[in-house]
Amino acid sequence: MKDYIGTKLIKAKSMNRLEYNNYRGWDLPSDEDGSDEGYLVEYVDGGKANHPDHAGYISWSPSDVFVNAYRETEGMTFGQAIEALKINQRVRRTGWNGKGMFLFYNDRSPGLAPFIVINTLTECRPWLASQADVLSEDWEIVEV
Repeated sequence: MKDYIGTKLIKAKSMNRLEYNNYRGWDLPSDEDGSDEGYLVEYVDGGKANHPDHAGYISWSPSDVFVNAYRETEGMTFGQAIEALKINQRVRRTGWNGKGMFLFYNDRSPGLAPFIVINTLTECRPWLASQADVLSEDWEIVEV
């Protein structure tokens, strides 16, 4: 088998295994521990909905698996912000002075290599990161 690393944007809620089974309307299998801590996970970037209250595919993840795979979208590293940009999310640093400023990824300009754009509300222009930007862990996804 080959190794893989992934980046997904998900929604999640803390929920033990029994709570998840109850939420789905399922009986807890006799060989499972209902007190296992974990998360209800909804995949928002693909997967057919499998529950009427969710737009995406939902499943349950044990806490240790979840914690090793996901991080909240507030307080991201620059690398995580770049990965978010590549899946068409808008990002910014929490300390930026300009209200409403954000970055987005432009891979749709014919004849040009993909690049990052800053939207300052008065203009959009190509953006280059400073060393402070690269080393900061205050990046967040912006709802636009």
